[in-house]
Amino acid sequence: MPKKKQQQSQVIEIPKAILFTAKFLQAISTPLTIKFAAKLFTTPIKHKLPKRELHMEHESVQKSILVPEIQKEIVVYEYGKSDKKILLVHGWSGRGTQLVKIADELVKMGYMTISFDAPAHGKSKGNSSIMIEFIASILEIEKQFGPFEFAIGHSLGGMSVLNAIKQNLNVKKAITIGSGDIIQDIIDDFISKLKLKPVFGIKLRDHFEAKYGGKMDDYSAYKAAEKTNIPVLVIHDIDDDDVSVKAAYNIQKHLKNPEIMITQGLGHRKILGDEAVIQKIKEFISMN
Repeated sequence: MPKKKQQQSQVIEIPKAILFTAKFLQAISTPLTIKFAAKLFTTPIKHKLPKRELHMEHESVQKSILVPEIQKEIVVYEYGKSDKKILLVHGWSGRGTQLVKIADELVKMGYMTISFDAPAHGKSKGNSSIMIEFIASILEIEKQFGPFEFAIGHSLGGMSVLNAIKQNLNVKKAITIGSGDIIQDIIDDFISKLKLKPVFGIKLRDHFEAKYGGKMDDYSAYKAAEKTNIPVLVIHDIDDDDVSVKAAYNIQKHLKNPEIMITQGLGHRKILGDEAVIQKIKEFISMN
């Protein structure tokens, strides 16, 4: 079992220059601080493609499509050949090949996986994104590439899958892995990492609500779970330092037909390649 110390190294540390800037702005201007925090919150980090994902990158059919609702182009990956399709959704700062170990096993089972680089992620253009754009991308992909048998989402992708189901994504079952839950908790955690005063968590939420309309909490995973009637498998690691395991238990509590798997020692990302996790996923989608 991996040591906890190994998992802590996965947590992205905010550079000191950014922390200094945040502290400086906080001292001189609330509006500038909010603008700076909002920019950081909506700007994903693009990581170099790991070797373990190269074969999926090379063997998949890739297409660029427009998502009319947000007027942004995304890159879609078709992996395997089958009429039975499963949608895979990566998390924040992820990419369409990130769930490669899961995809490989699903292809062996006779499925095709459809995944994508969300706006400003992977090969998709742009510098900023937000969960609303993940959801819009999922619903457009269903129109162009569906129907899907199942949907699997990691981290923000898990939240996005549940919200897409709430907005009529039609799948038989869904799986969330390391999913976040309450939007305010996510914003507050981000503000804490920037070492800003807690009040900026409320101010940042208000900023996004004014910009995008509606209540941010309406996109919390537990709210979407309440409207989800299909079976959902919730997978989370107790040593996840990015998203607390309490998110999994709260999502489970609000689902009508939940199943839950709690792992240990895998953290937020290694969970995607764990054999026991993948076996559980295979069993879940195979059950009638």
